[in-house]
Amino acid sequence: MFESLTDKLSSVLRHLRGVGQLSESNMAEALAEVRTALLSADVHFKVAREFVERVQAQCVGQAVLKGVAPGQQVVKIIHDELVRLLGEGTTALSPARPLKILMVGLHGSGKTTSTAKLGKLLKKRGYTLPFAVACDVYRPAAIDQLEILAKQEELGFYADRGSQDVPAIGVAGLAAAKAANADVILFDTAGRLQIDHGLIEEVKQLRASVLPDEIFLVADGALGQEAVNVAKSFHEALTLTGLILTKLDGDARGGAALSIKSITSVPIKFVGTGEKTGDFDTFHPDRLASRILGMGDVVSLVEKVQENIDQQEAERMAEKMRKADFNLEDFLAQMQQVKKMGSMQSIMGMMPGMSGLQVPDGAEAQMARTEAIICSMTPQERRKPELLNGSRRKRIADGSGVKIVEVNQLMKQFQQMQQMMKMLKGGGAKKMMRQMEAMKGRGGFPGM
Repeated sequence: MFESLTDKLSSVLRHLRGVGQLSESNMAEALAEVRTALLSADVHFKVAREFVERVQAQCVGQAVLKGVAPGQQVVKIIHDELVRLLGEGTTALSPARPLKILMVGLHGSGKTTSTAKLGKLLKKRGYTLPFAVACDVYRPAAIDQLEILAKQEELGFYADRGSQDVPAIGVAGLAAAKAANADVILFDTAGRLQIDHGLIEEVKQLRASVLPDEIFLVADGALGQEAVNVAKSFHEALTLTGLILTKLDGDARGGAALSIKSITSVPIKFVGTGEKTGDFDTFHPDRLASRILGMGDVVSLVEKVQENIDQQEAERMAEKMRKADFNLEDFLAQMQQVKKMGSMQSIMGMMPGMSGLQVPDGAEAQMARTEAIICSMTPQERRKPELLNGSRRKRIADGSGVKIVEVNQLMKQFQQMQQMMKMLKGGGAKKMMRQMEAMKGRGGFPGM
């Protein structure tokens, strides 16, 4: 979402390098570009103006530290101000048990999906039984959607398809959750295309009936300034305790994330970064600030690796590669583990210096085709690729829905990778580098 802002801010900071003293004159043009970059990212004009004023006040006249480029000092100042803008620190949830969370928002913001995502995340964080209560009685299939997601993530679930009395459904759901010994209860409410009196009154009645410990507004990050206005309206009516920003994986400009905390004074607690139930996490202002400035997010990357990569399997795989005993079955297992971490673009965004790079068009599709080809092989063929004669390759191509030339290309590139491993085993590092360059020129091994 922040690629454009990252590019523009990086360009501004590059121009500051080599300056011996940060002065009002050499900062004026740079800060004007920073303000333009923020406004073009759909940041609220008042927020952008105050942000630039705070940065300028800290930068002007500041002596350049020995051994530190002025641009790097400005990066630090801008980073700290971005963290302040987004909301310093992470805000913990209420310690109440069972923890009752009311999910509110407009139609299409992703409330129902976020309810299941939050339940899954809290379960991962130590809660034993998150419980979802379906209080959206208007949207077609809303109850069915929540029930399917709850079953998929092994959450408790309650619904009353024969009732339109939302407060009564909430009370009955609360009783059912307590009877099941749930330690967190999530109430998924109805939305509207826009805020109206009926929507607010219904949510107020539900709040009075279940007395939630947390009230989260689910806001679509792609709405830009409208998301800020929506947050203000809901906060004035319900006194929100937190925000959940969704669709941060999209191509919207991201200004809502930078404006919403400053305008509403309500902390962003969680963010949705994809369509899968695992694409949801606690909001860390400092990590997002680092990503916006192109500094990556190594901490989040390490956490994703720890959550999704089996340590023993990784060590076993490394040993096989060291011994040049790496087959297609091993490669398939490795590729499937990496896929659990998210899209290639999201992983690159966490790597320092690589957040501005774009995954080539078709790369994800190529990985999917590679996986389909390998999955169409028998276990014996994956372990012994030398068995793949012409007839077997044709069968594999037909089974995976690709052309036989793609199967041949995969096998050729796999053979090249095996040769590189043997070179590495034998100490032929220079030969291996030449081989890698040759593979790079021909498109490389799919998924690497």
